[in-house]
Amino acid sequence: MSEQSGTTQKPRSLLDRLPSLTIMGPLVALLLAVVFFSFQSERFLTGQNFSLILQQISVVAVLAIGQTLIILTAGIDLSVGFVMALGTMVMAKFAVELGMPPLLAILCGMAVTTAFGFLNGFLITRFKLPPFIVTLGTMNIAFALTQIYSRAQTVSGLPEAHLFWGNTFKIGETVFTYGVVLMIVLYLLVWFFLSETAPGRHLYAVGNNPEAARLMGIPTQRVLLLTYTIAGFFYGIAGWLLISRTSVADPNAGQTENLETITAVVLGGTSLFGGRGMILGTLLGAIIVGVFRNGLTLTGVSSVYQVLITGILVILAVTADQLSKRRS
Repeated sequence: MSEQSGTTQKPRSLLDRLPSLTIMGPLVALLLAVVFFSFQSERFLTGQNFSLILQQISVVAVLAIGQTLIILTAGIDLSVGFVMALGTMVMAKFAVELGMPPLLAILCGMAVTTAFGFLNGFLITRFKLPPFIVTLGTMNIAFALTQIYSRAQTVSGLPEAHLFWGNTFKIGETVFTYGVVLMIVLYLLVWFFLSETAPGRHLYAVGNNPEAARLMGIPTQRVLLLTYTIAGFFYGIAGWLLISRTSVADPNAGQTENLETITAVVLGGTSLFGGRGMILGTLLGAIIVGVFRNGLTLTGVSSVYQVLITGILVILAVTADQLSKRRS
């Protein structure tokens, strides 16, 4: 029998012993969706269909890594998709029109998205501006620059290096793309960073209580600046994935990804108030959205209802977050 402390501890109630709603909710929703759609369509529960779902979510899922890091600090980024689109245009035009070596062109595109991330972080930390307003502004700047630089024209004829992540390999009879592998590897790396390193724990601390983190000696402003900058780098990787999937650079790409990334983050159990959440939950949230859209498409449901159901899922996820916060 373990020793008793000098103070009497209040027994934990049955409610307190239950797993967090933010952890169990997304997993239960995914399992229920898989069971439901497997009865609705015989094509749903196949390896090739699940591979297709992973391919379809890969771009949003990688974008959502950056969004998760930012939301963990109690911020938000509305510019994700538009910054990504600008990066893809730079990657494509530098290689196709300027004749730049493909890998160098790709790095230039990533440098642009990373610079936008740095700009967001600099304005937020230096001038104490709200993340919502800053990223709303840079969203419009990125969109305008993309349209101006591309002259609203799609760029095709991309080099092989630009399309690398769209190449496929087989596991049994199921075909996967290298982009899916990259997505999974990135999530595992970020999971390790957040859970096993001091900078990762600092990020949680800043999101949970920035003043307390500052008093503990954590450079809160530097953490925020680096978080937004790293997020911009992930937007560049997502842009490379996008052009690998579509084989073109489209100036109108990324216009819904800001909301889609927030949806994945919220469904994955990350709190919009910062300081709580798991990066692997975001991947789960992206898969949930992908499963619902794929299943509804196979059953012939209109895309309008797909958006409706996604909205309902977001509200339920935020409600679960609030209940979990009150309980804790």
